[in-house]
Amino acid sequence: MPAASLPEFSVSPTDPDFVQNPYRAYESMRALGPAFFWRDYGHAFFSGYAEVNAILRDRRFGREVTHVMSREAAGLPPIPGHLDRFYAFEANSMLEREPPVHTRLRKLVNRAFVSRNIATLRPVIERLADELIDRFPKGEAFDLLPAFCEPVPVMVIADLLGVPREMSGQLLAWSHAMVAMYQFNRGRETEDAALAAMDAFSDYVRALAEDRRKAPRADLISALVEARDAGDQLSEDELVTTVILLLNAGHEATVHGLGNGIKAILEHGVDPATLFADERTAERAADELLRLDPPLHNFNRYVLEDCEIAGIALKKGAVVGLLLGSANHDGRRYARPDRLDVERGADNHVAFGAGIHFCLGAPLARLEMATALPVLFRRLPGLRLAEPPLYADRYHFHGLERLMVVADT
Repeated sequence: MPAASLPEFSVSPTDPDFVQNPYRAYESMRALGPAFFWRDYGHAFFSGYAEVNAILRDRRFGREVTHVMSREAAGLPPIPGHLDRFYAFEANSMLEREPPVHTRLRKLVNRAFVSRNIATLRPVIERLADELIDRFPKGEAFDLLPAFCEPVPVMVIADLLGVPREMSGQLLAWSHAMVAMYQFNRGRETEDAALAAMDAFSDYVRALAEDRRKAPRADLISALVEARDAGDQLSEDELVTTVILLLNAGHEATVHGLGNGIKAILEHGVDPATLFADERTAERAADELLRLDPPLHNFNRYVLEDCEIAGIALKKGAVVGLLLGSANHDGRRYARPDRLDVERGADNHVAFGAGIHFCLGAPLARLEMATALPVLFRRLPGLRLAEPPLYADRYHFHGLERLMVVADT
């Protein structure tokens, strides 16, 4: 079947019903077949687990296309002049590149994120969780996102990179402004704010890198500075973009993972003591929570050569959307997918992606959830929702606007 004849579907990602529960729409999308044309986006999407998982691993699809054809030949619109600087910045990101550039950049930071190195952070995360819980108000409603879900990942990734913890609030502000560029139907105000945040964030990282050149420490920024100064391994612009990518990606999704996970536990009525009985069970629970309500729902790929997937003919240069949130709820892959079931063994979910762009920080995100959540529920067994949680209108991210709770002991 040619892509031009795909069944069509329409729902705005900003529709309030979709924002609060996209999974109903995903079920309708999957019923259309292996692919469909989402009119609101203007290109083809895959929503089933088998197809999404396969395309994520298929080297005929990539995050960039201009290394194999021009933007004009791919049918892509010109980059608006006021956004030239933003996309030039993004061009240095491993997330947006294909081999050999992607391979070189990822290799430079991969060592810091391997599981055996990340595991040493467990006591740091436990101590941080305890310190944050000590500050919770007692007997009154408060928002758990800024009190717990945001500071845990941003402080951990700051420690790993070598950024002072007292910068956490500013890092969050810059990060939120920059990732807003990936929201559906963004406006000029959002773009201008992202550019201002990019400039300020870049200036800060350049100054920090210069400080590390003069006085290296045992942190990732010092290691990247060493790679930059070694010659041809890393340019100055690549260093800055890499640090900002790691700071943004290293906490943005995990904030949503923690918030969505706490919401799921409280709403599903599961026993946290059973869910987090030991370290291995806690890791399985983290994966199941990420499968159930993942932070990232849509990830695009370019078609790098004419090919066919699930009987769908795709032309070189086309954009395809991969619905991670839908794939994780595909009933052909997971029985009763709307149910929180730690026994299902959900470590093959696609919340972290797959293939060469599999989330570099997956071991860290999993450890943060598998460590911080047990501390939270052990310290506060009477934790309860104070009001129905609300998701934010930020698609393709899927995270809460607020999570109001009461910390009864």
